[in-house]
Amino acid sequence: MKYFTYNPIAEAGLKKLPAGYEKTENAEEADAALVRSFSLLDTEFSPNLKAIARAGAGVNNIPVDRCAESGIVVFNTPGANSNGVKELTLLGLLLASRDAKGGMAWVEENRADENLAKTMEKAKKAYAGTEIAGKTLGIIGLGAIGAKLANACIALGMDVIGYDPFLSVKGALFLDPRVQVVTELNDLYKAADYVSIHVPENPATKGTLCKAAFDEMKDGVAVLNFARPGLVVEDDLKAALESGKVRKYVTDVPTYAVANLPNVIAFPHLGASTEEAETMCAIMAAEELTEFLENGNIVNSVNFPAVSLGAKQGPRVLVLLKGDKLQEVTTCVNKSAAIVKSASAEKKGFAVALFETAEAVPAAALKELEAIEGVLKIRAI
Repeated sequence: MKYFTYNPIAEAGLKKLPAGYEKTENAEEADAALVRSFSLLDTEFSPNLKAIARAGAGVNNIPVDRCAESGIVVFNTPGANSNGVKELTLLGLLLASRDAKGGMAWVEENRADENLAKTMEKAKKAYAGTEIAGKTLGIIGLGAIGAKLANACIALGMDVIGYDPFLSVKGALFLDPRVQVVTELNDLYKAADYVSIHVPENPATKGTLCKAAFDEMKDGVAVLNFARPGLVVEDDLKAALESGKVRKYVTDVPTYAVANLPNVIAFPHLGASTEEAETMCAIMAAEELTEFLENGNIVNSVNFPAVSLGAKQGPRVLVLLKGDKLQEVTTCVNKSAAIVKSASAEKKGFAVALFETAEAVPAAALKELEAIEGVLKIRAI
């Protein structure tokens, strides 16, 4: 197997790939690709490409739907960078409450003053702030990042309100029981001194932080966005900052317009830029690719459903298809080789069928499988 990397990928991750996997400088001959932030939106993919693994959670830089139509499985690594993003969000929360940025700038400007120790005692009142203990943090999205942030802020003495219509039982059990989960966003907005959003950007979440949302928030609220820029309506944010409705906006995903607004604290997308996060993402991406290429198992794909038969014990056939032809695919495999075990699933119009057989499926039967309407790609493993 050959793989191509569009970005530098942590060596600890690449070492997780099976022995004999070869890194290539030619994307056209790669069986799999690994990527971090490089945009693949306009990239033409080789028919040989079987999978793309994104070393990170967001896949806005990958044409996910186009890949599905071509039978290319796209993986991401949810949760692998969650601690790094959580810690940077905590930093943003503290910077929103204490004017450390202004104070540090003052010291830099006055460092030549031999009487600095005396002068700063008079100057420091201009950079006074508030404590976060006893304040209320509202978190939109209680996934891997939001839940860790909630628990950390409870430990720091904050009251935490969370909102997540897709919160799973497993996710709820991970939360500190002192986190109050609400079913209406407005309940969160009205109570929170700080609002932090941690959701993917999609048609349902785009523009969540808009005029209507700001109007429901407390006067002087601080808003944090360490997720995606499209979650906020920039013109509405501008008005809220200028009126003082929002006193601080802290973001790790600034745009040109947002970076030039008043009372904005912005980082250059540093959330996952830690050695630990990059290593964890790379390892997880490599493990997902290995499971897929060696066993046909699909875990954490964003465009195909999850299937798994565990470690391969005999020949396998993986079928990626669009439509409702799973029964026809199963019949085709079964008449050419005895099926020992199988797994199949559907997701948003796409389906996966994975078969382990007593003997290898003959080439003629594989050709017959390819001819079934809706079949996108098959692999004999």
